[in-house]
Amino acid sequence: MAGRPVNHERRAELLDAVVDYTVEHGFDGLTWRPIAAALGESPTTLVHRFGSKDQMLQEVLGRLRERILTATAHTTSEEGADLRVHARAVWERTSDPARGGEFRLFFAVYGRALQAPGPFADFLGHVVADWMTALRRVQGPDVEPAAATRTATLVIATLRGLLLDLLATGDRDRVQDAAEGFLSSL
Repeated sequence: MAGRPVNHERRAELLDAVVDYTVEHGFDGLTWRPIAAALGESPTTLVHRFGSKDQMLQEVLGRLRERILTATAHTTSEEGADLRVHARAVWERTSDPARGGEFRLFFAVYGRALQAPGPFADFLGHVVADWMTALRRVQGPDVEPAAATRTATLVIATLRGLLLDLLATGDRDRVQDAAEGFLSSL
């Protein structure tokens, strides 16, 4: 007898709910029972849907990555979009107070991944590469590849540093002023 067929729609709904839970509560001490209770599901259902806790965490990180990329992807496909337009859109999205939980989780995972890269290999493989690809592309085909990579690296490092500063200090006025200065220099 075959097992129940996978209900992909329900699985996607549960994944989004688990991502929301993880954004709100963090991933330290993440266990099946509290997640299941918060979602009104049994721990067995979550294990059935996601496999191991590590597999679930990988899927949470993948979905979080999708959310972040999707929110700014439109700027790279717009006619006339350039580095400044794209970097501004990324900054506005990432510094939005409503997204603070997502990015606190992002930095928490980043720190954990640097200390224990094994379980976070996929995360580490994408954490710079996704943005690097988009930021090189928006600079256009006429920009020498090494220069495009250098500029993209500076944009990623600067925006992430500004975001980390904002999340750590809450000093929105100071950090926004610095972001405006940086963005206008592009």
